[in-house]
Amino acid sequence: MHSTISFFQAIVLGLTQGVTELFPISSLGHGVLLPALFGWHNLVGAETQKTGFYLAFLVGLHVGTAVGLLVFYRRTWIKLFGGLGRQAKSTGGLKRFVALNDPSTDKDYRLLALLVIGTIPVGIIGLVFEKKLRELFTKPLAAAIFLTINGVILLGGEFLRRRTQTKATKASLDTLSSTSALTVGSSQILALFAGISRSGVTIVAGLLRGLDHEDSANFAFLLATPVILLAGLYELPKLLGPTGDGIRVQSIVGAVCAGVASYLSARFLTRWFHSHTLWPFAIYSLVFGAGCVAYFA
Repeated sequence: MHSTISFFQAIVLGLTQGVTELFPISSLGHGVLLPALFGWHNLVGAETQKTGFYLAFLVGLHVGTAVGLLVFYRRTWIKLFGGLGRQAKSTGGLKRFVALNDPSTDKDYRLLALLVIGTIPVGIIGLVFEKKLRELFTKPLAAAIFLTINGVILLGGEFLRRRTQTKATKASLDTLSSTSALTVGSSQILALFAGISRSGVTIVAGLLRGLDHEDSANFAFLLATPVILLAGLYELPKLLGPTGDGIRVQSIVGAVCAGVASYLSARFLTRWFHSHTLWPFAIYSLVFGAGCVAYFA
């Protein structure tokens, strides 16, 4: 079987990646389920698993998604690195430079440091285990099961938030502790299983650490940007090497679609979570996931 992806497939999968990476319904899960449902056996057959060209194509989509997020949050990232510069100029030594609990610490630098802290766990685990996890669980039935579990996680997060969150436990991005940032960031490890949403589990973790939906979503999207980008760039040589033969142009088309979709999704969701919750995405994950379990079982 030749390593090939049609431009129609590239556009559909690119748009799907850009939307489902931000919407808490799992991009990798949909990247596994949709080709199987559409009968695109050239992407999900046994030959694909051997050549790995589909995973190389998905790498291109992830880079496009990250670029879309960078464009959307460009002003935020400029502010964060500006805070790093201000902190470096004002610091009297390394101890004060890294002291996140010091009231005089620049708030933009502090948020940047929390994002770094939150990125470390998934970066380490991803490098060590991601390939094995994808080989084991990027099958339609497994992805469907984990997508259903994703719905349970979203529902459970909303239920626990209502029961445990009080005025005394509420937090904001300005007051979020380094321990909370580490906890929220570590939740991304679950997204290594196809069907578990990176944005979903990080938003839930943020809610359980006292953040509201809007702050949780923004922190989740900012956390996701470097993880998606660096993971994509790390795997990019596969797309540029023999594995990418015959799919590079399609990968560029798909990446552009993913970038546009991720930008628009971030724009929509940051407004959505200003006054809405995870409930619709939880119901979708449960219904679509359970339906796919029944179909592929």
